[in-house]
Amino acid sequence: MIMELLTSIARGVGLTLYVTGASLLIGGIIGLVLVGAARSPIGIIRGAATLYINIVRVIPPITWLFLIYFGLPQYALRLSTLQAAIVGFSIIASAFMAEIYRSGLLSIPDGQREAAHALGLGSITTVGHIITPQAFRVALPAIATYGIGLLKDSALASTIGVREITYYAQQSAKQTHEGLLSFVVAGALYIIISLVVALVARRVDLKLRRKIGVV
Repeated sequence: MIMELLTSIARGVGLTLYVTGASLLIGGIIGLVLVGAARSPIGIIRGAATLYINIVRVIPPITWLFLIYFGLPQYALRLSTLQAAIVGFSIIASAFMAEIYRSGLLSIPDGQREAAHALGLGSITTVGHIITPQAFRVALPAIATYGIGLLKDSALASTIGVREITYYAQQSAKQTHEGLLSFVVAGALYIIISLVVALVARRVDLKLRRKIGVV
């Protein structure tokens, strides 16, 4: 019974990883734009970015999914369940990633920038080769932690019909009447994936630390 459930529920692993990875990537890219806007010297741009980040972070993920999947069709914009899930989670990820980037940048002493300018390095070179690598190393654990959180939040995509792990767990529970066992298997799959992500992030962090001489 357990192997049958595992085989059935594991069919959702691919979409779970796809939704999580795509949302984290898209959200991470948008987050870079947001953190740049939030640090802009122009008050309107800075205020708009800060407002966006704060609003997105306080609205529950399931509300975003329902707004996008059930709300947008009223305005002639209909998305598939997968598209709606990725758009929704990308919006959420962009706000959280912007805050992670911001904390990473704030951890870099101003003396780093001053030293770079004193050596005659341009702003682009300073940001690309000095500030960003250090900020990324500092932010990596937080990014990994958020990625694991996003992996767990992806279970909410089942509410709009995305066939990920939780979706198949629900279907298996209905078919076999083994609700407890179905969701225990689903939980075990989430734990395994989370451990793998944490391990990979740990290894990358150690390599970056060794590269810059910090152990």
